[in-house]
Amino acid sequence: MTGSGGRPAIEYQSAANPHKPYVAQLYSPAGAGVLLDAPKDHLHHHGLMFALGVDGLTFWAEANKFGRQVPRATNRSGGRLEQVLDWQLPDQRTVLVEDRAVIVHPETGASATLVTWRSRLRVAAGQPAVNLTGSHYYGLGLRFVREMDAHGKFFLGGGAEGESVRGTERLTPAAWCAYTATLRGQPVTVAVFSHPENLRPPPRMFTMCTPFSYLGATLNLWKEPYRLEPGRTLDLRYGVAVWDAVPDSATVEALFQRWVALVSR
Repeated sequence: MTGSGGRPAIEYQSAANPHKPYVAQLYSPAGAGVLLDAPKDHLHHHGLMFALGVDGLTFWAEANKFGRQVPRATNRSGGRLEQVLDWQLPDQRTVLVEDRAVIVHPETGASATLVTWRSRLRVAAGQPAVNLTGSHYYGLGLRFVREMDAHGKFFLGGGAEGESVRGTERLTPAAWCAYTATLRGQPVTVAVFSHPENLRPPPRMFTMCTPFSYLGATLNLWKEPYRLEPGRTLDLRYGVAVWDAVPDSATVEALFQRWVALVSR
């Protein structure tokens, strides 16, 4: 899928992986790919991905004994991709249905690649209520390429230092979080935005820098599981932006506000 000027913006992996579809690569305006897919240390880390737990069963990790996100319908039009996904248990029973949209915004007035990820979750027909659960890092997550590990720096909207979980892993309440590092000898910055109407705003932004760098937007499910009732929809909207630069907090905040207005129409 392409962005401004027809340049590649994302590569969406939708079928070959048996466990979940995801964004395999995300490109800066200059064409630098910032995501790492299925590294040997964590084969279940896939670029930009979304997964939770359901009634204690993980859809994040990957094995036959865990849950799977199975595409049932896919529609692509221009810079927009839509999918219907069945969240299936190991016995192939569907417990959740997800309506997913991944959108590339080519004209934003900013020198950044800008993408929206929207997941709308509902209980599958005929199924009882479910509890959404998971570890402290479950949610929308990004694994960065090796070259961006270790030397990068996180900065967040709000600036407060969050809760230390283990090692360098932190959870910080913030509407957005950015990570800046060097890639191909040039600066690059990736930011994750969470819509203010998402569940439990602001999200807990998960950050870690060793032994690798990772960024995620979480729902605090490890402390507060969320009960999703039949007939209700959990609507989650996230944005991801990439600059070939080190923008200051005001620049990131300005694009965040522009993105919120764009997806709230």
